[in-house]
Amino acid sequence: MRNKFKIIILLGLVFSVIVGACSAQSEVTPAETTSVSDAAIEVPSVANEISECVAITIADRQGVEAGEYERIYELADYEKAAGCELSFSENPAITDLNSRITNNPELPPVDERLPEEPLVVVPYNEIGQYGGELHALSNATEAGTSDFLSVRHVNLVRYSDDFVTIEPNIAKGWEWNDDFTEITFFLRKGHKWSDGAPFTAADVEFWMNELVLNPDVYAETPSWVVFGDSTMKVEAVDDYTVKFIFPVPTPGIISFFATTYIQPWQPKHFFDKKVAEGMTLAEVADLYYNTDWTDTPSPLLGGEADDVLPTLESHILVEETTEGRRLVANPYFFMVDTAGNQLPYINEQEELYVPESEVRNLKITNGEVDYKVQSIDIIDYPLYKENEEQGNYSADLGFGVGETIFYGFNLTHPDEELRKIFNDLRFRQAMSLAINRDEIVELVYLGQAKPIQATPADPNTVDFVTEAHKTAFIEYNPDKANQLLDEMGLEDIDGDGLRERLGGEKLTLDLQFANQGGPGATHELVKSYWEAVGISTRVKEVTSDEYRERATTNNADVLTWKFDGTAGSIIVMNTEMLLPPFGEPFNPGVAYGWVEWKNSNGASGVEPPADAIELYDTVAEFLQYPLGSNESNTLGAKIVDTHVNNLWKIGIAGDVQTPIIHHNTLKNFGPYTVVSYDYYRSYPMIPAQWWLDR
Repeated sequence: MRNKFKIIILLGLVFSVIVGACSAQSEVTPAETTSVSDAAIEVPSVANEISECVAITIADRQGVEAGEYERIYELADYEKAAGCELSFSENPAITDLNSRITNNPELPPVDERLPEEPLVVVPYNEIGQYGGELHALSNATEAGTSDFLSVRHVNLVRYSDDFVTIEPNIAKGWEWNDDFTEITFFLRKGHKWSDGAPFTAADVEFWMNELVLNPDVYAETPSWVVFGDSTMKVEAVDDYTVKFIFPVPTPGIISFFATTYIQPWQPKHFFDKKVAEGMTLAEVADLYYNTDWTDTPSPLLGGEADDVLPTLESHILVEETTEGRRLVANPYFFMVDTAGNQLPYINEQEELYVPESEVRNLKITNGEVDYKVQSIDIIDYPLYKENEEQGNYSADLGFGVGETIFYGFNLTHPDEELRKIFNDLRFRQAMSLAINRDEIVELVYLGQAKPIQATPADPNTVDFVTEAHKTAFIEYNPDKANQLLDEMGLEDIDGDGLRERLGGEKLTLDLQFANQGGPGATHELVKSYWEAVGISTRVKEVTSDEYRERATTNNADVLTWKFDGTAGSIIVMNTEMLLPPFGEPFNPGVAYGWVEWKNSNGASGVEPPADAIELYDTVAEFLQYPLGSNESNTLGAKIVDTHVNNLWKIGIAGDVQTPIIHHNTLKNFGPYTVVSYDYYRSYPMIPAQWWLDR
């Protein structure tokens, strides 16, 4: 599986090179400086004068051998490999940046701000320069934001840029017991929150025991901490050792922490302070924590806040309005480069909310955006290439994982007759056969994709998805589709070319979609295919929030989004795409009534079919084996069989080539070859090493 994934990534790179060779290429020149905040400040050379360490890069290792990981070292390992003692330097603007962080204290020297065991990052191409402001776009406050959030993100571990290797990050290491029921993480001595308070294992234990398992904070215990009839436990062994304990073998937890936006810690000292001031723990969580998704509105949205929630990320929020956010570098960030310079290099990050795709494209082609991969599609790739030189940016293509568009019908629809139609397998088969995928691939994906059926495991990241799975009911066969619909009794009673419901009333599907969920042009084509076999379809674009609200309250007819959450690295821990409702709040599912039935022990909701009920036991067993093992492959194939045989989701195109935009002044961008929410966007690239040459 690993070799297969690497080969596909390589093919994506080859295609990008070919496309680039066929287009006018601009000479990379620094953009003109437009403001003091955008001016790059050269890193002082004092670190190299004090230290004998050579400042190596991936491009030039200068004879220093790689350790266990190619791109990173623990400090002691780097000093041993390089035969030197590393001295540390700071961003010359860090005092001014710190003054903008609400109520942050004055800064001690950089040596006292870094952990005793900082993570040493080997930059891709060069030692960077401090300064500048990274300009990013999102659709709205919680829509299309993950590509920007991933730039500052941290977790216990991360995937490397080969998308196979898991590397240390916040944790400097980990250790399993023999049966995968306990994993112990080792934290960095002296690691500090962005306000200078110590970060310890107590912050991890507090997150689980006082927040996640607190019914006043989470009305329902999150599914990702529940295993069988119990939850995982977190135990602080000492200040820098924390143990996660599971009731059943859970080897996938390491991949979960390498990819999830959920950060398994919270600043206990901050919550304790607020409680001492008279707030309840739930009130503090509601105001500052907002459960797990960190791009939710903060008190700063009201124009002021007594405090901001401390972070371990590379940048911290200092301004927030309805139009966007601004962040500054974390003065206590735990990484340094091989010259001893504390990361991040970039002083500030600006996020601007732009809901209209046309306006986002205009800003990209004008060169106003430094980095963008989310909510842009292959159909606009020619536009991006045409304007590269004018905008001084590069438009490349990456291999899309989790980019397969799907359609699903609401299997627990409140309208009982629609529910009956949607639950007839012949209807789902007919609607799949009615779609001309070859035409969609050519017109919408410019030939840079392949027709494919939807599978709950991305075929390029696991070994158990077969060709039969990928090709089931994907042939364009409107005659067979008409035959199946006729067999169901869906007839054109009034002779207008469109079928009526079983009871004779007009049958019209309401297909609402959000731009964030995939190319809008696909939906108009699908409407034409479905109406060609007599199924009237009404297409309407809505915001991501509107789409999600309607879908998660069980009021949608047709669900459509990118089928993310399906990479092997995700499904070994996160079962949201494997089990009803076959979705999650950001990518809603198709069977919320089945979940209600299961959770109420049959007292309410809609009873699922036997295949769906059996999945619970199969998936629970699947999670107990390492991905790629014989047991995992056997159970994984059974799960995919069940999904494909039932066509709970209908796929369109896979192996999708996806645009990657970065400004030419953004350096150390790295070999960005895979576009994937499942691997958390830019997180594998170590964006703390990015710097701006302007």
